[in-house]
Amino acid sequence: MRARLRAGARVLEPAAQVGPPITDPSTTDPFTSDRHTAHRGRARRRDGARGIERPWMDYRDLWTEALAGVLARPMRSALTTLGTVLGITTLVITIGVSATAGNQIVGRFDALTATSVTVVVPPPPPSANPVPLVDWSGVDAVRRLAGVDSVAAIADSQATAAVQVRANDVVGPGDVTGQTMAVLAASPTLPAAVRGTMTAGRFIDDGNIARHDRVAVLGDQAARLLGISSIKDSPAVFLKGQSYTVIGILGGAEREQQLATAVILPPTTAEDQLGLGTVTRVLINTALGAAKQVAHQAPIALAPGSEDALGVTAPPDPTKARKGVQGDVNGLFLVLGLVSLVVGAIGIANVTLVTVMERIGEIGLRRALGASRRQIAGQFLLESTTVGLLGGVIGAVLGMVVVVAVSGISEWTPVLDVRLALGAPVAGALVGLLAGLYPSLRASRMEPVDALRS
Repeated sequence: MRARLRAGARVLEPAAQVGPPITDPSTTDPFTSDRHTAHRGRARRRDGARGIERPWMDYRDLWTEALAGVLARPMRSALTTLGTVLGITTLVITIGVSATAGNQIVGRFDALTATSVTVVVPPPPPSANPVPLVDWSGVDAVRRLAGVDSVAAIADSQATAAVQVRANDVVGPGDVTGQTMAVLAASPTLPAAVRGTMTAGRFIDDGNIARHDRVAVLGDQAARLLGISSIKDSPAVFLKGQSYTVIGILGGAEREQQLATAVILPPTTAEDQLGLGTVTRVLINTALGAAKQVAHQAPIALAPGSEDALGVTAPPDPTKARKGVQGDVNGLFLVLGLVSLVVGAIGIANVTLVTVMERIGEIGLRRALGASRRQIAGQFLLESTTVGLLGGVIGAVLGMVVVVAVSGISEWTPVLDVRLALGAPVAGALVGLLAGLYPSLRASRMEPVDALRS
């Protein structure tokens, strides 16, 4: 008995347990043990040497909370996004339209200025039988040069720069019977050389030149001043007592715009009646990029051996001017787009700040449950960034559609930069991020007790 008691004394009875046994799910559930251990390891971090453990929110949870905050008030979020949409749309439209318009301006600059070459022929030295440096047939030699689109010769003088021209030979008391206009001679290819069109009738041809016909072509403004709007009745103009039948009206000249108020005669007729027999200028239109070469070759073709006596006016290199024009247009529209973008950013900041003030209780509850200042700030920053990103995507699409529509209506070639399409959403997200800095910092600085009390 004593042995049994001694043996029994060494037996330790377990304490009585009330209720079900407490078990650790990480040791009983083989499917959740690893995941629970990993989550517990991620959910805690140590703060320096003090060993204070703080909860940490997963990025997916942060994104979910931010998206829920945006979708909790869909109408307000839509109106807030609308501000960013308008800003990004305006920015894309201004940059796209400016690039398109700049390209159009540069194209016209190149087509008109960079392809025009003018050869100035000095008057022959005084002598008994002066020989002109350039003959009217020299135009054909220039036309055969590579890169030449059109060429024409003009003869004018100081004596014919202001000639009294009348539409009739009857002088009535008190009537204005004449206008002072310039009279000149030109080769048949003048309309193409000055990039003009015949608004009525036709231009001088080789037959008029060969027959020494007394015919004339009026500029459109000269015809208006003389009261001639149609050539059906073969109207005539009178120069120094001689009548000339009007066979055409020239208008829309892009080069030599003074021709709009001039009277143009055949070279042979002008030499017979007014002494205009010497070529004074040769107008040349070239293909784009051929002006420099043509400017070097044209004097040799017009006056072989005396090319140094001719003066050549060639266009400068358009690269610098083109960059300057396009840069000025882009800079102007870019400023307007940035102003619109700033307005959208202010709208996001205001709405985000109002949202923070309305959610003070929620912020206090989250802080009381263990959310850190960084988590609160990150949530509101992510909400404002999401709003900006959505506005940037929608604004980029709308802006590109408007640029294409405007270009189609204006018959322009739309210029859309891929970097603009990809950068607009990034710009929207950046605007949302910057706009949410102050509201998120204010939300993160709230103390749990004060937030819950308010």
